[in-house]
Order: sequence, then C-alpha cells, then structure tokens
Amino acid sequence: MQEINTLWNIVLEKLKLSVADVSFVMWFKPLKVVDLNDDNVLYLATKSTFAKNQVLKNYFDRLKSAVEEVFGDNVEIEILDPSEEVAYISKNNPKTAIKDLEANKNPFNPKYTFDNFVVGKSNQTAYAAARAVAENPGKSFNPLFIYSGVGLGKTHLLHAIGNYIKETKPNLKIKYVTCEQFTNDYIESLGSAGKTKTYSEFRDKYRSCDVLMVDDIQFISKKTSTQEEFFNTFNDLHQFGKQIIISSDRPPKEIETLEERLRSRFTMGLIQDMQPPDFETRVAILRKKCQIEKYSISDEAISCIAEQIDSNVRALEGMLAKVCFLSGLLGKTTADLSDVSEAFNNKFEEKNQSGSTSDQIISAVCEYFSISREDMVGKKKSKEIVEPRMIAIYMISEMLDLPLVSIGKIFGGRDHTTIMHARDKISSEVKTNRKIQTFVSEIKKMLTSG
Repeated sequence: MQEINTLWNIVLEKLKLSVADVSFVMWFKPLKVVDLNDDNVLYLATKSTFAKNQVLKNYFDRLKSAVEEVFGDNVEIEILDPSEEVAYISKNNPKTAIKDLEANKNPFNPKYTFDNFVVGKSNQTAYAAARAVAENPGKSFNPLFIYSGVGLGKTHLLHAIGNYIKETKPNLKIKYVTCEQFTNDYIESLGSAGKTKTYSEFRDKYRSCDVLMVDDIQFISKKTSTQEEFFNTFNDLHQFGKQIIISSDRPPKEIETLEERLRSRFTMGLIQDMQPPDFETRVAILRKKCQIEKYSISDEAISCIAEQIDSNVRALEGMLAKVCFLSGLLGKTTADLSDVSEAFNNKFEEKNQSGSTSDQIISAVCEYFSISREDMVGKKKSKEIVEPRMIAIYMISEMLDLPLVSIGKIFGGRDHTTIMHARDKISSEVKTNRKIQTFVSEIKKMLTSG
C-alpha cells in the first residue's frame, strides 16, 4: 500500500495548493485510499455521507484532475461513504500489494512554472540558474544547490525545472523525491531479502534517471548509511553527465554532521540562495496569484498585505487567499481594505484545542442537522433551520470568542443584536435542556474526531 499512499500524498499536495485551506481541511484531508483495483478504479473513503456528497457536488472535477495528473488519465474514481467502505472491504478484501505505480509519473505541480515565478532582486540569480539547468540538463551547473528559508520559492523552482524538461525534453527520465523519501526507499531495500523490492531495484531506480531532484536534503543530516548511499548515487550520475538538483533550508556548510566528501560534492556546481522578496516583488507575487486564481481584490488591499508580510511567500499567498475567502463569505465581488483588516485581526483563525475554525463549526452543524450552508447563513426562519443556526452561532461565540459583529458577517450580515440573542438563548438552554446539551456535545465530538 506504500506506493499508492505515496502517490495519494502527491495528489493531496496538489489539492492543497489549489483550494482554500478550509476546503482542504474539511473535504480533502480526511479522504483515505481504500483500493486501486485491477480495473484502474481508485476507491476513496469519506468520513460521512454528507462529506461524500459535498466532494461529489462541489469538488469532484478538481479531485479528478489532480488524480489524473498523478495516476494517469485512465484511472477512474469512486467515493465511498463509511457504510459503503465497510461493504467494499468485506466483499473485495483489497490486498496491500497494490500496483507498483511510479511516484514520479507526474510529481510536478502544473502551476509551478517559470512563467508563474515572479522574479525580483532577491531571487533573480537562482531563477537564472534554474532556467539554465532546465534548458541544458547536465551542461550548465551540476549539481545545482538552491537554499533558502521556508516559503521563499525553492520548491516552485524545482517544479518549474521539472515541468520545463517534461515539456521540452519528454524523453528524459526525471526522478523527483524528498530526502525523506530517498531515505525510506533505501531502508526498505535493505530489509527486502526475498521480496520484490531489492537493493538492486533501488539502485536502478535512482541511478538510471537523467535528472535527479532531491528536496530538503538537510534531513540527510545524522543518517550515515543514507549519506553513503547518496554519495555513491551522486557519483554514478555525475560521472555520466546526469543533472543533479538539490534544495535545502541552509547551505552545505551549515548542514550538521554532513560528511565532508558529500559536502565537497555539493560545492562542485553552483550554490545559490534565495532571499525574502522586497516590497515591489511581494506586490508582483500577489498580483500574479490573483491572475492565476482569478481573485478580485483592490490595489490598496494588495499593498496592505505586502506591507504586513515581508519574509515568506507562502504566508503572503495564504493571507491573500484568506482575505478573498472572507470577502466572498460576506458576498462581496471584490476584496478591500476592510477584509484585509479582518483577516489580519486573526479572529477568524483563532482556534480552540480541537483546532476548529468558524467555517468548520458551521460545516459540522450543517452535517449534523442535514441542512445546507446556504440555508444556515440565509434568511429562512423555519424551526429546522433557526435552531441549528442559533447553535452554530453559540458554538462559534463560545469556542472562538469572535466579536459579535464578525459573527454577524459570517451569518449573512445579521445585526449584532440578533447574534447576541441567539448566543444568549442557547447559552441558557444548554444548562437545562438535555436535547440542546446532546446536540452541542455531539457536534463538538465531530469536530475533535475530524
């Protein structure tokens, strides 16, 4: 099952980059692989019938696209709710020996290209080196060692190189792995006597490629045997002119307990760092992200985000997504400074020990009472809608301590006095009404178990 789970993790990484954080946590992260059968049908299990319906209704096309990118376009998807999962396992008894699909079939995110990489003073040299390597693998800089802090674009550049080579030199065999994956493959090969996975196959897997890309090489620190194996792999590839590309969060000289001979190999080519982007580059990054994701946001709001976050591109793009999400939640067509102010207030991100957000609480209440989100935040006033709505308001107020005005915005722009009434009513009833006590208790269990 390890190979299929490796591929599935790549699918999740692609989805994480293409949907809002809340959507990913609520609908994609809980999905688990049940089987990939002989008919190339990938069976995925959800945690509830409601979750299954949400994925099928709102996210299936995006899920299918990500799966096809990694598994191939001949793979079909079947989503199972908990009862269907039990029935499938009981009937089919899926084996752990799933087809050995290559994890590098298409490990590169299509959004990570050179065209989508914003070049500024902080990264222009690294970009130029990556481009040169992509255009002439094994000729320009070998190895190419790129390092920077978290969220500054290392992985984007590696994926851009991979996407460019796949498009322009499709006959070249590219192997892209994390250091952890290389280590795990090596360990597995050592304990594979008499099994299908052998050390010889491990060697062929890593030494028969034309381009080897290893992300987060710093994790090779203190792994003596793995360093020895990577040293030998490096030598074999390098002497035959195969391209080696490595990323790290620090330069080779700062990787602890790295063998000197391996450190010297890393310095044979080009070592290039990437610094945090300046203000102008941050603005350009945000505008490019808006173009890709089709976000609508004012220039003032973009400038405000760029001023507040100055050290991490990932955090920069994450804040942009949050601002636009909050704006859409309030029914706006264009995010503005007020949405930025709300987002940076961090109130929507405040979490209790269960890690719940307001969006997750609403989704859990909707699932529990089998009502739609539109009805929950809409104008309907029937009892089967009003009571769940008041419970959701109470739980958000109790668990997240959001201002009443902010809660009102979440629930369709309701006045803060309406929110106060709902909060106080459920707060009073939960002390004496066993039915309400049960509702709240079971919804909290859903949140903590999810």
